Amino acid sequence: MSLPHIAIISSSVRKERNSHRVALFFNQYLNYGKLATAEVIDLEVLDFPLFEERIPFQENPPAALLEFSQKVKTADGVIIVTPEYNGGYPASLKNAIDVLTDEWRRKPVAISTVSDGPFGGSQVLVALQFVLWKMGAWTVPALHPVAEVEEVYSEQGIPADPPKAEKRASRFIMELLWCIEAGKRMKNS
Repeated sequence: MSLPHIAIISSSVRKERNSHRVALFFNQYLNYGKLATAEVIDLEVLDFPLFEERIPFQENPPAALLEFSQKVKTADGVIIVTPEYNGGYPASLKNAIDVLTDEWRRKPVAISTVSDGPFGGSQVLVALQFVLWKMGAWTVPALHPVAEVEEVYSEQGIPADPPKAEKRASRFIMELLWCIEAGKRMKNS
């Protein structure tokens, strides 16, 4: 039986962004723990322009956009790691979500919110869940808020307290993997 493949979207494009630390942690946690194959889709690296239309209606979509679309489409599940900016999520993430259509349909999506402060990005969660619901994604009920991220993870995604970080991540990841498996069974029935 092959491992599921999970795309991890690192949504911040700001300089000295801290949420990327959590994306790197999940990539290492999934790959080294052999729970799934994983890859980080870094919106900072992709540096998308502001899209005026969804992919099916673009005459010549950029190659990077088509690659992004394919990665989301072929992933068994997606983890979105997002900071909270003024109670919302980054424009880069909204842009990346809205340019896709069918890629989100029934896709299990787990959300990790991140903040420098004590609340772990909790205010962004409802807005992001609503948008993903409207896109037809299946948002996983388990959440992974990360408060005071600079104290919890290094720039390379190494947790300050590995056993604690792995215990917190385990429930979140197991819920995503359960949803992936349930989705596969529904398709095959």
